[in-house]
Amino acid sequence: MIRVIVVDDHPIVRSGIIGLLSLDNELEVVGEAADGAEAIALATSLRPDVVLMDLRMPEVSGAEATARITAELPGVRVLVLTTHEDDDDILSAIEAGASGYLLKAAPHAEIVAGIRSVADGHTVLAPTIAATLVTRMRTQDPARPALSPRELEVLRLVSRGRSNPEIARELFIGEATVKTHLLHVFEKLEVSDRTRAVTLALELGLL
Repeated sequence: MIRVIVVDDHPIVRSGIIGLLSLDNELEVVGEAADGAEAIALATSLRPDVVLMDLRMPEVSGAEATARITAELPGVRVLVLTTHEDDDDILSAIEAGASGYLLKAAPHAEIVAGIRSVADGHTVLAPTIAATLVTRMRTQDPARPALSPRELEVLRLVSRGRSNPEIARELFIGEATVKTHLLHVFEKLEVSDRTRAVTLALELGLL
């Protein structure tokens, strides 16, 4: 059995997903959560195989919850299931450590297959999501580090002297997520501190 937690802030959508998954005798829904904070707590206590995660939720977002779960519970895999397919959402989820990204409009069989595949250690991307990522990679200037829109947003606020708590409040994300974005920025720019990150980004024309 593959043990699954379903996370979505809309009760009707959540119950519908649970109902669909219950039709498969290889899947067991062991918990449900209405936001990212609940998802983190449930994943910590239940240690499921897969967390089926919505992205845009109040308080703690799906991307932030994904980052926490994948960092603290390496045996738990996260599969994003959402209606959103814009670049920033996709990159935020993948950078947070999600093992897959599917759309709620996908056929039931595709969602079930995605859960099984992620549980087996594979990565799953909806065809439209894969196409978006390929297009984005092709249009990037290879001479410039590829910072995501959210990373640029965080770095822009750093350049204005904002602290991590201030950035978190302004962007409606958690401080842990801010730190994660900054670590990715440091890695991509090959720097070790905020000041050098900002100055190099200015030199490269990223800000």
